[in-house]
Order: sequence, then structure tokens, then C-alpha cells
Amino acid sequence: MKSKLLILVLLLAFHVQGQSIDPKAVDIIRDKWGVPHIYSKTDAGVAYGLAWAHSEDDFNTIQQGFLAGKAMLGLYSGKPGATLDYIVQFLGCRKLVNERYESDISPQYKKVLEEYAEGINAYAKAHPHEVLVKKLFPVGPKDMLTYSVLQLAISCGVDKALKEILEGTTPLVLPEAPGGSNAYAFNSKITADGNVYLAINSHQPLEGPVAWYEAHLMSDEGWNILGALFPGSPIILHGCNEYLGWAHTVNNPDKLDVYQLELNPVNKNQYKLDGQWENLIVSEVRLKIKFLGIPISVKRKIYESKFGPTMVTAKGAFALRTGALMEIRALEQWYCMNKAKNFSQFKKALGMSAIPGYNIVYGDRYDTIYYLSNGKLPVRNPSFNWMTSLPGNTSQTLWSTFHSIKDLPQVLNPPSGYLFNSNNSPFNATSPLDNLQSKNFDPTMGYETQDNNRSLRFMELIARYPKLTYENFKTIKYDLQLPAKLAYRTNADTLFLLSPKDDPSLQGMINTITTWDRKATFDSKGAALFAIIYYQVVKEQTEGASYRSLSKKKCLELLNFAKGYLVKDFGSTEVTLGAYQKLVRGKKSIPLQGIPDVISAMRSGVYENGRVKGEQGESYIELVKFTPNGPEIETINCYGASNRPKSEHYADQMELFVQQKTKPMTLNRELVYKEAKRVYHPEKIK
Repeated sequence: MKSKLLILVLLLAFHVQGQSIDPKAVDIIRDKWGVPHIYSKTDAGVAYGLAWAHSEDDFNTIQQGFLAGKAMLGLYSGKPGATLDYIVQFLGCRKLVNERYESDISPQYKKVLEEYAEGINAYAKAHPHEVLVKKLFPVGPKDMLTYSVLQLAISCGVDKALKEILEGTTPLVLPEAPGGSNAYAFNSKITADGNVYLAINSHQPLEGPVAWYEAHLMSDEGWNILGALFPGSPIILHGCNEYLGWAHTVNNPDKLDVYQLELNPVNKNQYKLDGQWENLIVSEVRLKIKFLGIPISVKRKIYESKFGPTMVTAKGAFALRTGALMEIRALEQWYCMNKAKNFSQFKKALGMSAIPGYNIVYGDRYDTIYYLSNGKLPVRNPSFNWMTSLPGNTSQTLWSTFHSIKDLPQVLNPPSGYLFNSNNSPFNATSPLDNLQSKNFDPTMGYETQDNNRSLRFMELIARYPKLTYENFKTIKYDLQLPAKLAYRTNADTLFLLSPKDDPSLQGMINTITTWDRKATFDSKGAALFAIIYYQVVKEQTEGASYRSLSKKKCLELLNFAKGYLVKDFGSTEVTLGAYQKLVRGKKSIPLQGIPDVISAMRSGVYENGRVKGEQGESYIELVKFTPNGPEIETINCYGASNRPKSEHYADQMELFVQQKTKPMTLNRELVYKEAKRVYHPEKIK
């Protein structure tokens, strides 16, 4: 009876939604790895098919994104979800989408969004027992765009700013921006065979709302691209088509400003601006929280000033201002990038300036390589210090325009023949002779100027190759060696200068760390010991410890900690990285190499019995060689194509992944059908 009632409720919820796409006109072609290749005559049909296929593989995570877009996540996950629901409304994400949707989104892309949403709705109707919150459906394009605005605002630092304002309140459920990625492009000036090589290697969380999902999208309207996307995304976020490809890495210019407002002592809902009292816009939002299975409604106030969303605390009022909260076209810009057929079309798409951040490393079949440190960066008054909080009592800090793409750091076809980024400075993107100079750019944009272990190691490696073969290219991509000079935030040089005489009881461990070749391979005891020390330092600093450099005393203290840790959980101090660190999926657990900030990086968290499991780093990898006959593509995912434990593709790529091997992929439609393991259509819902 309950089952029939649930189905009836869902059918009633959908009665106003027509099914405009004929599911029989959409092909889902699954290859031997379970990766979906979606074909339809129209882009809208492809979007519908992608929604259905991705729902088959990970409907749970997709729904959580839509729940956030509707500010309903609290009904599923309780207080953590309600926190995010509050943030969505505080930032005005839905308000922005409602105001801009009709005017800003093109008719063509509206159709893509609409049919993607219809694909999600159709799957929910066909599988009512998988629905997390029945009131979520039907979903629509505005829900998707709202979630997109939220994600991009988080990537611009809104979460960190709010934590600082509120002094460590409940963290957001979305993860912080990933701590490491790599993107490389090489053209005929350095490649031995004259082809362009592109490495797409973003270091994302291995699971969750920003974990990569692989798909191939193809239509008769010019959409043919293979790459990766996040749950709830209707397009590829980075990948390659028949002509070109690009990789993203996280960058860190000054994308967000925090203003301290001067409140009226006799009216706390007013703030001073240019000598006049202005009224805060005060509204009330209702949060719905599921507590002990019972929905509870809670009211909260939110505030807005001319500077943006405003948080009123016991210490005053603070406003946030970022370009990410003034734009809803990011997904459409990615769609235009998906369909570009040459550099001019790709550059035109970038000119939309709708994506508020991320580095872009590009390569194409025409021997073009390009780097852009992208951002929706405001034109700021240079009289103020934009690296700290700003006075909110003057319109001189109230910026309203943005730099165009031509103002941003970028390099096109450098004489060196290569471009790279590993979340390091945009002023180190190629050879020293070809690099940009920071002095030539507006200092208020706040671009980072530092290098890290991965960028330093890349420079060591590229210096070895006056000409680069494709195998050399892969050797660089999969490198597990730290550079000669370390660039961790905490200086650990003293650790490697210890002598056994410093503490005879630690003689063996001191020998292990000081003779370590600094490679994070399976069989490395030094890598395991270093990783244990690294995570302990991070833990202590998270808990409030403050040191930029490890003293000899601290190094010995950390080695003593590691000794106790290893003896307790492993019964020995002679433990390899592969024994300590695992790639875990369901009941499968296999040795995993890599440590934080090597090129082939991995950051791990607590697992069991002293072991740790990979959580963020190497995840989806796509390597492309652009030849005259089209791109040759190889990819790998850390787990598999499906997030469902009962699927044969839940963990079938794990062994290849840890062995640094890949699977061949293709954009050739005829070959996709020929090699298909299964071809089918989404279900037709009556």
C-alpha cells in the first residue's frame, strides 16, 4: 500500500511536466567499462540521455545537488543540510537565477537545461523508491543553475569568508576547493612527433558532489566531446572534442571582498554609506530540517546591503561581494567551450567571462597551446588594501565592473613549446624566458606568486627533455618524486638533516627518513613515515598549533609519535606506503601510492587499523594526443563508472588506476557502436 501511495504521489507531482523528448530517439551506449556514450540527433536529446544515464549510476548524489538548489537539503541530511540551505538563501543564489534566467540564458541552452531536468524527472518517476525527498520533484533548470551559482561561489572562497566571520561555526557540507591539480600542454616545438599533447589531471575528492563522472556526448548538432563532469552537470566541464581540449586547475586570485559596515547605534538595521544612513534589506527565510524523522520548520533572518549579502554578528556587520554572485551563465559558457571547433571559437566562449575562476590549459589539433588564469575579477580602486577586509562606509570600495579577458594573465604558443599549471603562480607557466611578469598586471587582482612541490618538480623534469616523446609526457604526468627543494607550507628541512646521534632510540627511523629518495612508491618505507608525520602536523595545525618550520626538537617528537603509531597498529616500524595507504571501494582495499603534493598526488584520511584511504588527488585522468587524424585518447577513473555498489563497474578500474595504467577511449561514433556492450534507451514514462 505504501509503495502504491508513493508512486501515486510522484505521478501527481509530475502531471504538469510533459515529456517532450522521445526516449527512443536517445541512445545510451555503454562500453566495456560501463562509461556512457550518449547519442541523439539534438543537443537537448543528449542532455536528456546524460541525465538518465548518470542517474542510473549515481542518482543519490545528483539529488543532493538539486536539494541544495531548492534549499531543501535539511529534509534529507538534517542540520548540516539546513546549514547549506541557509547559505543558499543568504547568498541570494535563487533570487539571482530568477532575476536573470529569462534574459541571460540563450534559447538554445534553455532547451538543453530543460531536457536535462526532464531526464532527471523521468528517472525519478520510473524509480520512486530511489527518491530521497518526494517534495524535491519535479526539478527544473533554475534548480540546477542555483546549485551551480552556489558551487562557484564556494570555489571563490565564500565558505572560508563566512567561517572567519562566524569564527568557526558549523562548516559547510560542500568541500573546500581541491588542494592540487595538474594541467600540461605541449606542441610541435618540443614534441618529438610534432603532435600536441594535453594532460587533464584535476585532483578532486574521490567521492561526493565534486567527484568526477566520465561521459561522452554526441549529437548531430556538433556536440562530440569526451571528458568529466560533476553530479548534476548537463555538460562536460573539461575534456576534449575532435578538434581541441582543455584542463582546469584551481587558481587563487582575489575573487572575493569582505566589507565591514558601520551600523547605526540607534538602528541596527542601518549602515553608513558616504555619510548617509542606508537601510539593510531584511528578509526572513524558512529552513526545513528533518529531526528524528520529523520535518521541523525554523525561521532565520537574512540581510543584504549595497555591497552584497550581509552577516550581522555580535562583532558587527560584514558584507560579501564576488563576481560569482552576479552571473548565472557559467554552465552555458562551458557548453560553448564543449562545442568550439578551433581556438577562435574557444576564445570567444571564454570572452563570456561567466566562469568566475580556474586556470585553463588548452591544446588543439592545429598545434595551438594556450594558458589563461581565468577569473571574474573586479576593477578596484588602487587606493585601498584589497588583501584585507575593507571599509563599507564609502562607495569608493563598491566596485561594479570587471576586467575583460584581455587583462588577465595568459600565454599563447610560447617559444618553449609547453605550458603548465599545478595551482602555482600564473607567472610561472612556461620556460623562464617566456613567462609573464607580475608587474604588468593590475596588483588589485591579487594573483598568487608562489610555486609548490608539483610546479618545482615539473620544472626539474621538463629541463631533461629538449624533445619530448609521448612516453616522456606520461612519465612526467605520473611522477611520484618530490623536488630537490621542498615547498610545503611548513618547512620540514630539519627532518632530513637529523643524525642517529640526536636520539639513539630512534636510530632506525632517522635512517629511514634521511635516506628516503623522496619517492611516494608502493614499496617506500620513507614515504609511509613521511606521510604519517605530514598528517600529524596538519592535524596539530588544524587544532591551533602555530609553526612555520619544524625544529629539531619537534622533528624528534614527531618521529616518536610515528614510532608509537606504527608499533601499535602494524607491530613494526618497517612499514611501506602500500601497506599503510589504501584505495578503498566497498569491500575492496588495495595498496595506493602517492602523497600530498607530488605530481601524482594523493591525500588520505582515516580508514581502519592505522591504515588510511585515499580521499582526494588523482581521480579522473584524461591524456590526449592530437594527431592529423584526430585525437588519440586514454583515460582512467579511480574507481569505476558507477557509484552503485552492486554494479560490475563500481570498482573495475581500481587496479589499472593504482598501476598508473589507462583505458583507450574514442570520439568515433561508428567505433563506439561497434564496440558497445549494451545499447538502450531511457524508459518511456506514461
